[in-house]
Amino acid sequence: MKVSVIGGGSWGLGLSKVLSDNHHQVLVYDVDDKIVEKINTLHVCIQLNEFIPEDIRATNNLQEAVEYSDILLFVVPTKVLRQAIHSIKPWIRQPKLIINAAKGIEPESFLRVSEIFEECLTAQEMKGFVALSGPSHAEEVIRGLVTSVTAASDQEIYAKEVQKLFHNAHYFRVYSSTDTMGIELGGALKNIFALAAGVIRGQGLGDNASAALMTRGLVEMAKIYDALGASKESLMGLSGVGDLIVTCSSEHSRNFQAGLKIGRGKDLNETLDSMTMVVEGIRTCEAAYYLSRDKNLDTPIIDALFDVLFNRVEPKKALEILLSRALKAE
Repeated sequence: MKVSVIGGGSWGLGLSKVLSDNHHQVLVYDVDDKIVEKINTLHVCIQLNEFIPEDIRATNNLQEAVEYSDILLFVVPTKVLRQAIHSIKPWIRQPKLIINAAKGIEPESFLRVSEIFEECLTAQEMKGFVALSGPSHAEEVIRGLVTSVTAASDQEIYAKEVQKLFHNAHYFRVYSSTDTMGIELGGALKNIFALAAGVIRGQGLGDNASAALMTRGLVEMAKIYDALGASKESLMGLSGVGDLIVTCSSEHSRNFQAGLKIGRGKDLNETLDSMTMVVEGIRTCEAAYYLSRDKNLDTPIIDALFDVLFNRVEPKKALEILLSRALKAE
């Protein structure tokens, strides 16, 4: 099959490798001419300095990319997602199957990515939507290391279609789900706690604190799932607890790396300026904070991280506030 990949970053190219290894034809679109050139001439992912299959092609012509395939795989930050969607609309001649592999939530509206697509595209432009999510560092996928993810769609036929599209018996196992909300929430919310995990490591804390953070972070995620009516089964799956573990415990995680810098004394703007990739957890923390206020949820870790990020509270002070709260039953 033919697949158009919108976004030539490390994760976009990691998934392109999987598709190529599965004998599909891949055309990658990116606005950055340097990325396009390196893919076409050197066959390399410049963000990771890793080689990719030579049959993966790239273009900076959006019309060419959209018209190339009836399957569009989006791997762009949520901050620019609406702009990207509106950019493709003039070139859609028939309904497309949309796959999204980025993980985030829109702060202003708390809309999930699927909801943004539904708001921006008509039924004549989008025939179905699938979220692809799970514990999956691009560095490992592009090297062919074993990874498992979930393909989720409210329409089971499309979840299974994408499952077959990406499943590779050697290193990339894909499960299917019809709980799009739960899969999307897990992939987005875990980034908050990956940021927090980096902060506490930057403060010199160890494995005990990290384990406590992940465990109590899972409780806060569950409260949001309950408030929105998402399935607890998805929370306990790959896109929930699985992704939470991998991003909170690995230095591959861009959110962990950003938190590490903040924990070591950099402010938010300094941290963002020093990052080469988008840190979705910052926007998601903002969204989750205001959602929790609106739903009257008790989310102390989210609140503490929000204060560190946006109210310039020192990480040490935020930790003291967390630890000095009134005692309670687990």
